[in-house]
Amino acid sequence: MNILITGILLSGTYALIALGLTLQYGVARIMNLGNGETLVAACFVAFWLFTAYSINPLVGLAVIAPAAFLINWAIYSIALEPLVRRAKSRGQLESDSILATFGLLFLLQGLMILGFGGEYRSYTFLAQPFEIFGYSYGLNRVVAFVAAAVIAAALWFFLYRTRQGTALRAVAVDPNSAKLVAIDVARTAAFAFALGGALTACGGALISTFYTFNASMGVVFTMKALIIVIMGGVGDVRGAVLAAVILGISETVVASLIDPGLTLAATYMLFILVLLFRPQGLFGRATT
Repeated sequence: MNILITGILLSGTYALIALGLTLQYGVARIMNLGNGETLVAACFVAFWLFTAYSINPLVGLAVIAPAAFLINWAIYSIALEPLVRRAKSRGQLESDSILATFGLLFLLQGLMILGFGGEYRSYTFLAQPFEIFGYSYGLNRVVAFVAAAVIAAALWFFLYRTRQGTALRAVAVDPNSAKLVAIDVARTAAFAFALGGALTACGGALISTFYTFNASMGVVFTMKALIIVIMGGVGDVRGAVLAAVILGISETVVASLIDPGLTLAATYMLFILVLLFRPQGLFGRATT
């Protein structure tokens, strides 16, 4: 039970990160390899707000999320939208965007090293025990999970109960058909990319409350988000959440019962199994 609850608590922030990437890839068709750097940048901003101005990281989300939204919108408009207009096929767009965001990864990483250095950072926030079913957990992990669940629920409401959310899902299914019902596909894709960046930044701010981080570890989170997106099915919110839970529990099982150093190996093993036996994702249907 202890391992199960620990894994579920970890999966909350994983889900937010993956939802960010699934919006960017599923709607905007941009495989953003710099997604993890957005998360780490949000960690540093939350760290800076807390240590310099004593601003609660949850309150800091009110600054971090809008800032990440605007920055990601600018990145899409300046660097990625020209690639979208130029691409003659989805395959060309994917390869171009992978190369472009690979460069973005190093640019953001270099800026963070310049600003904050290469050493590990952390801060003490709600570092006190909280009991669930007789087991003790860090209150910061519990609060981060609850906040992530609230944000994910708000995203679900937006996607499935609003007109703008319906437009996003329509573009994710078929951009060409979406144009026929007067949806501005270019603007919707930019909005999805920016919203995905804001979700990832929220995940970063929350994970910074209980995680030690440095400027070079964004690629690890990018890979985890990518694994969750593939496992859950590209553009599938339900699949991303379930895949995040599976990944969180799997990592906790391996770290608790075998060796913490093997968590990444277990993650990639899970990824390979999904690619071999369920490449369409947990809720997807095999193409005929």
